[in-house]
Amino acid sequence: MSNNTYELDNSALPLPISQIARTTAQRFANQQPTPEKAQQVRLNTLAVSVVNDYLQMMEIPTDLRVSDSWNPIMQLSANVADLEIPSIGRLECRPVGLYEQVCAVPPETWEERVGYVVVQIDGALQEAKLLGFTRNVTTETLPLSRLQPLEALIDHLEQLRTSPFKTLVNLSQWFADQCEAGWQTVESLWDLLESQPAYAFRSSVTTEATSPNHSEAITRRAKLIDLGITIIDQPVMLIVEIGPEMNQQTNIRLQLHSTGNQIYLPTGVQLTVLDESGAVFLEAEARSADNYIQLQFRGEIQERFSVQVSLDEMRITENFVI
Repeated sequence: MSNNTYELDNSALPLPISQIARTTAQRFANQQPTPEKAQQVRLNTLAVSVVNDYLQMMEIPTDLRVSDSWNPIMQLSANVADLEIPSIGRLECRPVGLYEQVCAVPPETWEERVGYVVVQIDGALQEAKLLGFTRNVTTETLPLSRLQPLEALIDHLEQLRTSPFKTLVNLSQWFADQCEAGWQTVESLWDLLESQPAYAFRSSVTTEATSPNHSEAITRRAKLIDLGITIIDQPVMLIVEIGPEMNQQTNIRLQLHSTGNQIYLPTGVQLTVLDESGAVFLEAEARSADNYIQLQFRGEIQERFSVQVSLDEMRITENFVI
């Protein structure tokens, strides 16, 4: 991961706060039960409005109506400042005051966000500055020195719009036992493979937990991958194991196994991890006597990657978000 910093004063983009934005922010604020909550909603609304105006100028479609920040119930129950970008996701727009060096980022906004923009709002609520952008946040305070320039935001949104990650498997939801269609527990999928000798499969998936302190939170799911191997006439099994790590990271272990009466994987079958840009991050290839191959890495919340299983000209890809 790169760490790009820059001078805020040189790269911040000043924008006027429209009268419509101020009127809307005051209307939302008037619906709140306390002055503190009213001020929070007012600033959140202004931050979202300014980012919305900026993206409209950049010809990037937005939809305020479906954003939580425009929902009266969510305004009251949470501290959210999200902006829905159709076909891409939700961008969090966090307000800060003048001379502040860090931005508060509530935990309820750490997930289901494609990025974060920090908006500095002056005391008179007349002008705002877009200070910069970051992809991920996992702490309640974001140092402004960590921000990247707005050009990085536009590049990031364009990358998401054109990326191959159309259908994403959300790994974080697996911890709550919510899995997408096709993914099952190893045990239930095992029941479908009655002809598989126990020694050829079960002995190799009883892997040691990668984080002993969190062993009770390890979650493992499996899926059959059909590579059209007509000679062998057996699919391979992709197992994805996830477990929490320190610093809000997730440990991910991938295993590819033979199934059926085949003790070994087809020679040359490959297991590859691609990063968000489509570049190869990790890969492994089965030799002549491998009954499984595996890869292991760590990722942060909202990071995206894909897993590719390939043999000769056949390739199957599964896309994930942590």
